[in-house]
Amino acid sequence: MTTLNETPSVRPAAYAGQSPAMWRYGGIGAILAIACILPFAVSGYRVSQFSQVLIFAIAMLGLNILTGFNGQISLGQGAFYAIGAYTTAILLDKTAIPYWATVPIAGAICLGAGFLFGLPALRLEGLYLALATVALAVATPQILKFKGFDPWTGGVQGIQVDPPAAPFGLPLNTDRWIYYFCLIWTIALFIIARNLLRGRTGRALIAIRDHPLAAATMGVDTAHYKSLTFGVSAMYAGIAGALGALLSAYVSPDSFPVLLSIKFLVGSVVGGIRSISGVFIGALFIEFTPNFADQISKAAPDAIFGIFLIALMYLMPKGAIGILDFTAVRLRRVAAAKRQN
Repeated sequence: MTTLNETPSVRPAAYAGQSPAMWRYGGIGAILAIACILPFAVSGYRVSQFSQVLIFAIAMLGLNILTGFNGQISLGQGAFYAIGAYTTAILLDKTAIPYWATVPIAGAICLGAGFLFGLPALRLEGLYLALATVALAVATPQILKFKGFDPWTGGVQGIQVDPPAAPFGLPLNTDRWIYYFCLIWTIALFIIARNLLRGRTGRALIAIRDHPLAAATMGVDTAHYKSLTFGVSAMYAGIAGALGALLSAYVSPDSFPVLLSIKFLVGSVVGGIRSISGVFIGALFIEFTPNFADQISKAAPDAIFGIFLIALMYLMPKGAIGILDFTAVRLRRVAAAKRQN
């Protein structure tokens, strides 16, 4: 990543050629190869954990689009995650629809719900919007416990669903197949987000975040983009929730506390809230750090987790991706200086 004030003279000569792209795509290919081999190199429990990492990454990717690129602070991502999970569970429990079809349906429902919620939220900004989304996260588990919805949601008992089996006779157990199913959705949604943010829509979102008045003056429909972004963010959370329901094979209102939304925000900030690749680092952090904290101190694991978080925020104020970008720029400048000498 180069900065705006960087002059052409300090850029590596190969930057204009194909070498950076080859390195980038080679790195992506290596990561995908490792991701494909991973389920055969770790235990079944670890496979489930890495599946959860992919699911968290999807939910946080939607949050990064909303908060990092559009500037709308949300602490209600867990509510749409719950809606997606219950959509999949109800469809599997009440209908004969195949499990794979429930995921896009959950995403579509959350897209509509997020868009509708985004309309009244247009009048709110900053901390007021954050409080409104917190209210949504707090209210959702209570709504799911409403007795009038018991025939559909199962009340406080929740819904048990059958875990999906590998199709086409593939020699994969349930844990591995769910991992690959989540990986396919993660790759697809990552590509969609990347293309969305690199195009005209992404530039409009960033303009609204940085200079909303200037963006409106230039003809950007800020209300439309804000509502649409809220819907897209909710869609990502809903798809993540649907995959989470398939992974756990069980949903209940207590599975989606307000702490889940805070966890998504923590992961986004740790990875880099203004990036899309940083969500994977953030997902690894929120999935595995509590385990490490519990191993260090079983008496106060939350305190250890808090210490880790404070240390990371002090050392990496722009998230892990910010450190990697800074390091990459420095290495390019050093390489360019050596070539000039």
